[in-house]
Amino acid sequence: MQGGVSGFQNAPVTRAVVLASGLLSVVFSAQRRARALGLSYQGIVKNFRLWRIFTSGFAFQSTPELLFGMYLLYYFRVFERQIGSNKYSVFSLFTIAVSLLLEILSLVLLKDTNYLSTLASGPYGLIFASFIPFFLDIPVTSRFRIFGVNFTDKSFIYLAGLQLLLSSGKRSLIPGICGLIAGSLYRLNVLGIRRIKMPQIIASFFARFFAPSSGGSSRSSRSLVGNLTSHTGRAIQNNPLSGFAPVGEPPESSIAMLVSMGFDGNAARQALMRARNDINAATNILLEAQTR
Repeated sequence: MQGGVSGFQNAPVTRAVVLASGLLSVVFSAQRRARALGLSYQGIVKNFRLWRIFTSGFAFQSTPELLFGMYLLYYFRVFERQIGSNKYSVFSLFTIAVSLLLEILSLVLLKDTNYLSTLASGPYGLIFASFIPFFLDIPVTSRFRIFGVNFTDKSFIYLAGLQLLLSSGKRSLIPGICGLIAGSLYRLNVLGIRRIKMPQIIASFFARFFAPSSGGSSRSSRSLVGNLTSHTGRAIQNNPLSGFAPVGEPPESSIAMLVSMGFDGNAARQALMRARNDINAATNILLEAQTR
């Protein structure tokens, strides 16, 4: 994990979501209006209070939910680094919107049952949609045992997600399930959603206003890719026969693993190609490139 990219570098969309969620949660909590944030059939369908849809999609109602939610949002910034901020913004908007629509539909279907009156608020859609690529794309890198129970390096993320899912009982269970469905629909490329890109003006907005210390981060990223390219070029010159053994495109799971360590996605792809898809060798190449 050392030597990788820290903080919100290369993740301006995640930073914007975390800031919006944190600020709204604190503001409504300070005004003692947090309990009024959740979606309800009475508020949305009958009274037509559409402003609640926005607040419910970002603001958490309690401190434990806020802490676990912020932790998971921050961790899942790995996917923005992997697919790029433009596609990640589409992923975020799609999963939040679809999840909220499914939540409203569930309220309509259950309005006559006494099972549910209000749903928990917060970006459950985005958080639990992210568990789909987390489960499918992020490989297990280590295994260990605690008191005779087997764990992996992914176990604590699942435990944090389970805690958030059950934090408010059935009120948080349904938004979590709706988020998982939204993530599955994105994964299945429903309506060709994975090919859609945000307009450049919106992408520029996030890059300009939410990218941390843009000068230093961009120079660091360009320096890493530049050093890696130079390092790769010298290696090819020293080994002219390498061109006769072409290497296939690196697996997305390997790229995701390196990105999860904090490395730039493009640099990770180049390093894997240089290392013939050997993750350990690619990691060494990336670390060596950073020291130059």
